[in-house]
Amino acid sequence: MFGEFLTNNLQEFWHLTGFYNATWQCFVMLAVGLFFIWLAIKKDFEPMLLVPIGFGMLIGNVPFNTEAGLEIGIYEEGSVLNILYNGVSAGWYPPLIFLGIGAMTDFSSLIANPKLMLIGAAAQFGIFGAYMVATALGFAPDQAGAIAIIGGADGPTAIFLSSKLAPNLMGAIAVSAYSYMALVPVIQPPIMRLFTTKKERLIKMKPARAVSQNEKIIFPIVGMLLTCFVVPSGLPLLGMLFFGNLLRECGVTTRLAKTASNALTDIVTILLGMTVGASTQASEFLTQETIFIFFLGFMAFIIASASGVLFVKLFNLVLPQSKKINPLIGNAGVSAVPMSARISNNLGLEYDPSNYLLMHAMGPNVAGVIGSAVAAGVLLGFLA
Repeated sequence: MFGEFLTNNLQEFWHLTGFYNATWQCFVMLAVGLFFIWLAIKKDFEPMLLVPIGFGMLIGNVPFNTEAGLEIGIYEEGSVLNILYNGVSAGWYPPLIFLGIGAMTDFSSLIANPKLMLIGAAAQFGIFGAYMVATALGFAPDQAGAIAIIGGADGPTAIFLSSKLAPNLMGAIAVSAYSYMALVPVIQPPIMRLFTTKKERLIKMKPARAVSQNEKIIFPIVGMLLTCFVVPSGLPLLGMLFFGNLLRECGVTTRLAKTASNALTDIVTILLGMTVGASTQASEFLTQETIFIFFLGFMAFIIASASGVLFVKLFNLVLPQSKKINPLIGNAGVSAVPMSARISNNLGLEYDPSNYLLMHAMGPNVAGVIGSAVAAGVLLGFLA
């Protein structure tokens, strides 16, 4: 009797283990998670994002018996992971991230040279180009809109929009968006070299004018009102972005600005990255749709990067010689802040060690953040 009792319990225990419930798909996703962690640690590709996402993939793909009622999976109502995932599925992590971005971002470059806003707008062509291709491939309009926003290279915006338009595709969209953000140093330089000449890469831009404190305070107030009156559906992102920037610039809320840009942003980034990673359960993630999403995201990101560079070249045709813009800052029109601006600066220094483009590139870079949020608002307004 004791032997039978022991055997039955051991058998029941075995059926609850991950070894018994494992499938080859689980091991594929575990390998992807380990690859993300390797990229973050060994290659220094956006470690603040890829480490939480990669480890989240490991958490989300530990196999277990879903019929045992353990309430541990991220898609099981009431589980701890499911509660943490509400910040993603309900879309309230992204506005908090935007609050932090606003609190840590200096908009002086854009205020000093407003025409750089046009570069950020031009880079959004990738979003609408990907939308048309996605609809041609058979995706529903709301799904196509959620996928297309990957072209903005803005993970929080992609999560926010997909939570509203295509919750079933959110895991693939979020991982795709953050993957291409991390691969900015790999993807963008070849595009920038391809579409620029050596002479264009050597263009030196005049130092930006000094921006007064009053201008810095007025900008987030006016910016929020203008953008949100045009696209009210972008209010959750744009409102928090400009609010964070006002905390930074007004001079009387330094503690709040520091909290928003440091502790709060770090906490939300940890929770967002981990739960996004955990949402990539093999059964939900390894589908034909995921392959299409990664392809469309890659295409959108390339179009966005190229559009920014080509727009600067076109814009230079009507600018006087003394005000020409170095097209190497065109790639910064995507909203991967500040990675894209650093790429512009590094490539400029490669061809001329005295040509510092970082502050100039920050103009279109922060404009890209605003532009992607506006694009998300437009898509949400039309497709929701």
